[in-house]
Amino acid sequence: MDSYVPEELGQISEQVRQGQRPSVTVRTLLSWFHAQRRGNWIVQEMRNTLDRLGLDTVPNFEWAYIDGRISFALKESKEEASDAAGNGESQIASGPAIAVADGMATADSFATRITLDPTYRVGKLASANRPPTSVTPDATVQEAVTLMLANDFSQLPVMTSDREVKGMISWKSLGGRLSLGQPCQLVRDCMDRYQEIEADESLFRAIDLIVQYECVLVRDTERKICGIVTTNDLSFQFRQLAEPFLLLGEIENHIRRVIDKRFSKEELRPLRDPRDVGREVSDVADLGFGEYLRLFESAERWEKLGLRIDRRTFVKDLENIRRIRNDVMHFDPDGVAEDDLETLRKFVQFLRRLQELRSR
Repeated sequence: MDSYVPEELGQISEQVRQGQRPSVTVRTLLSWFHAQRRGNWIVQEMRNTLDRLGLDTVPNFEWAYIDGRISFALKESKEEASDAAGNGESQIASGPAIAVADGMATADSFATRITLDPTYRVGKLASANRPPTSVTPDATVQEAVTLMLANDFSQLPVMTSDREVKGMISWKSLGGRLSLGQPCQLVRDCMDRYQEIEADESLFRAIDLIVQYECVLVRDTERKICGIVTTNDLSFQFRQLAEPFLLLGEIENHIRRVIDKRFSKEELRPLRDPRDVGREVSDVADLGFGEYLRLFESAERWEKLGLRIDRRTFVKDLENIRRIRNDVMHFDPDGVAEDDLETLRKFVQFLRRLQELRSR
């Protein structure tokens, strides 16, 4: 079956073949496929369509920031991709593998290298897509201090253009110079060395660098400084990544406590998924999420739980939790939707309250 080709993407294909380099945001591209998030199925459909049109995106739409812009270019041939991989260009550590012509990145081995290493990348962070406030080396320290105080910044990059970085001025660099009695009239007098990473770098490989230096600058595929990532950004991001898993773990633990010691092995065994005949079920810990639902759907089993709440409402809510759980376990690159995250939080609160009432 031919992949779906949105009208807008068909027009872009024509523009690329005429030598143009159109660009849109990832969110816009998703909307052409009637989607809001990059789940597994929609990503595969988008990739198939781009392959059919002979197109690639720079940066790769799968890891780029959802509100960041991506440009379209002709896809390289399999022979070129093979040669690039053989030359080591598929290794992230080897540095940027993009060509820049007239200020615009082209999709050579860059797309291939990303496909070979589908990891969570720095470029997905919102902070990596906000060009930082900066000062020039000849700015006064008073100006830099005012900017840091006004914006609650701990540091400012010292730049002469969006590609040229000279250093970093921070409260730490200022304090160090002043404590030694060194002159600090201009920014150039009290700036430190800076650290930078590529937007396509693995977030997990960048963690040590960010933690060690407290902040790093991010450089995009056009060699521009596109953002700055701090330890605070890391903390926020890992909360977003971890919270759904922690909430789901608590939900399962609460459910197991509700069921535990209410049923014999013989009563639990029929709950096993019929397709999973080789798995032994002798305890509530052996049950999966769908099997919890199967238990609660039975009015007879429900009575044995001693819960004085509406069974149909509870089952409906739990079915919604299972849907969210499936999305979480498929590692949607855009994370869990805020509405779904709030649903998990509320259900955890409900189960906690239920546990308190049963304990009285």
